[in-house]
Amino acid sequence: MASLGKIARRTFLIGAAAIAGGVAVGYYYYRKPYPNPLEGDLAADEATFNPYVKIGADDTITIIAPRAEMGQGISTTLAAMVAEELDVNLDQVKVEHGPAAYAYYNAAILEEGGPFAFFDESMTAEIVRAGMGVVGKFLALQGTGGSASTRDGFDKIRQAGAAARQMLIAAAAQKLGIAAADLETANGSILHKASGKSLTYGAVAATAAIMAPPADIRLKDKADWKLLGKPQKRIDMLAKVTGAPIFGIDVTLPDLLYGTVKMSPRFWAKPVKADFSKAEKMPGVIKIVPIDTNYGHGFGIIAENTWTAFKAAEAIDTEWADPEYPLDSAGISKALKRTLGTKGSVMRDDGDVNTAFADAPREKIVEADYAVPYLAHATMEPMNATARLKDGVLDIWCGNQAPTLVRQLCANAVGIEQDNVNVHTTFMGGGFGRRVEVDYALCAALMAKETAGRPIKVIWTREEDMRHDAYRPASVGKFQARLGNDGMPIAVDMTIASPSLIASTLRRLFPSISPLGPDKSIVDGAHNQPYTIPNYRVTGVAAPVSIPVGSWRSVGSSINGFFHEGFLDEIAVAGKTDPVDLRKKLMAAYPAAVKVVEKVAEMAKWGET
Repeated sequence: MASLGKIARRTFLIGAAAIAGGVAVGYYYYRKPYPNPLEGDLAADEATFNPYVKIGADDTITIIAPRAEMGQGISTTLAAMVAEELDVNLDQVKVEHGPAAYAYYNAAILEEGGPFAFFDESMTAEIVRAGMGVVGKFLALQGTGGSASTRDGFDKIRQAGAAARQMLIAAAAQKLGIAAADLETANGSILHKASGKSLTYGAVAATAAIMAPPADIRLKDKADWKLLGKPQKRIDMLAKVTGAPIFGIDVTLPDLLYGTVKMSPRFWAKPVKADFSKAEKMPGVIKIVPIDTNYGHGFGIIAENTWTAFKAAEAIDTEWADPEYPLDSAGISKALKRTLGTKGSVMRDDGDVNTAFADAPREKIVEADYAVPYLAHATMEPMNATARLKDGVLDIWCGNQAPTLVRQLCANAVGIEQDNVNVHTTFMGGGFGRRVEVDYALCAALMAKETAGRPIKVIWTREEDMRHDAYRPASVGKFQARLGNDGMPIAVDMTIASPSLIASTLRRLFPSISPLGPDKSIVDGAHNQPYTIPNYRVTGVAAPVSIPVGSWRSVGSSINGFFHEGFLDEIAVAGKTDPVDLRKKLMAAYPAAVKVVEKVAEMAKWGET
């Protein structure tokens, strides 16, 4: 790639050099594993081999799949990785999410955080990806997002299964008095074919678990895979089709209270006045409490049932301060368009765009403006969490995409240590990045401070859910191209303005941290396309509109994929070129990308009348 992110890259590589130096100094600590979080919470007959495997004396095998299951099937995928190397079938195991723990860090979630295209295999790009992965481990981010869970787990989770299997074989060899090399495994048992002797995993689990993990972990050859790469029945299928209570909204506990929230409809704006008198007189209303977090301000309603809480929230008469952003769509649109004319960060700068446009005949110029609105996540399961604060210990049940973040921020909110917070991660009825946020958990934790040890389930109304989100950003784009005599683009200049996802997220989660460098999410899906155009510039500008924005299923790519590909269609029409042929010519340097376009054209029956 000629010059992807010239300006951003210089800034980024300064940080990358610092990262590399830190890695060199702290390599020992990077290699050192985090403690196994399962060791302190085992049943009497259970043994744990690593953070991903527990085996009971009764042959119950439990696999930990520590990524959020929101319908994408990751719990089945991760369980299959362990089961493959452990030599058991999926129907022989229980699968749990496991606790919030640093051992379940997701290194891959940061690997594409640099200013490089996903197909850039240059040494610089690979070094930065590796460095960002190291940062991911040091930060101990247990998160589900960025389509990173399979990439992150593919080696380390398979190694967990393989290591446990080797330890079980070693323990069986010791017990049977047979060389480990003469033993094999199948379906949860260790076998010696020559003598017919066998032991189940449960019979040797306790002995095996106290052995030193193998220094040389041997993974199966791909040719020997029985589960991976083959269709598998979803482990959550039966529970979902039978309506089992597996979601956060299904949680029920003894002596349970219920609640909801009424937050300011103007982000960051505080209440100017609030009249609780009507709400407090309603039967079943227990208490109304203020809620103040980095997400905004409002009130929590504690009641004997959810319906009463909802009706009481409606009955609160409130007046809110003015917001720090325009109150209508027209004002927001004007703010975004004004930003297009300000200085931004050039994330791709091939050739000399200014010179290419300087003498362009007007008839060879193609121009287009694009705009998309804010989008809510609108998950099928509304935001909810159940919390209990008793004897200095906070238990919180919710579907979430970042358990360690829930633990940390809820601990801070109620004033206790993280070690005294237990996060019980449930299945979730949709996430798409919404449950990377922790506002719903914070509200429940703060309301649990007011219930004298009784648990409280806090459910947001659908209206509250839609009004208070970290939305996909609104965005505008100004695109220009110069065509050659053959109708092909000689130059393309793209400027995109959008609120910064990074700055917005830091404001909510880590307000003491300032963003470092440009926010490439503004131009994701535009700057990193596999097209070769002689003069090719993509600029991103952070718009000063403070409506909260966050992760929304690919974020920038869902916006700029539309902008970029829509503009290529405009170029094709203006240049009288077939859109498929245009793309294939422009991405000829990347054969894999050409094959994708060809496959899509085939599926669409392109060219058929």
